[in-house]
Amino acid sequence: MQRCGILTVSDKGSRGERQDTSGPQLQKQLVAAGPFAISKYAVVADDAAAIATILKEWCDEEALDLILTTGGTGVSPSDLTPEATLPLLDKEIPGISEAMRAASFQQTPHAVLSRGVAGIRRSTLIINLPGSERAARENLATILPGLHHAIYKIKGGSKDCGS
Repeated sequence: MQRCGILTVSDKGSRGERQDTSGPQLQKQLVAAGPFAISKYAVVADDAAAIATILKEWCDEEALDLILTTGGTGVSPSDLTPEATLPLLDKEIPGISEAMRAASFQQTPHAVLSRGVAGIRRSTLIINLPGSERAARENLATILPGLHHAIYKIKGGSKDCGS
């Protein structure tokens, strides 16, 4: 069972002014894909320090296998999720973000504005997803087939990628 965390980044959501729909959608997708278990879930304001604090705790203390963030990846002044994530990464995995943007671009030209990043901190895979429920769902669907193998390799698995 792979232990996962979902972190929704939203000023309005953190104040209770908007219901989070993307976080629960991601939880449903992961559980349906199995064998993922949601161990942590939180909604946090668009604040780089607050985002980084949660990511570090979930990686360093909770040792989650996977963390998905949703929200804060656009170009608005308050969108700071990539800035909070990048300094924490030991290794960036640009192919994950590139694949999501390429697939999203087939749906909307606005996909080029997504700045989400993906990478590894210690033995945790962190992936930034867009904040809308639809975009989060579509982006996760794009990368979901490769997540088990990615986590396996991050944990030291020796089976070749082509196997």
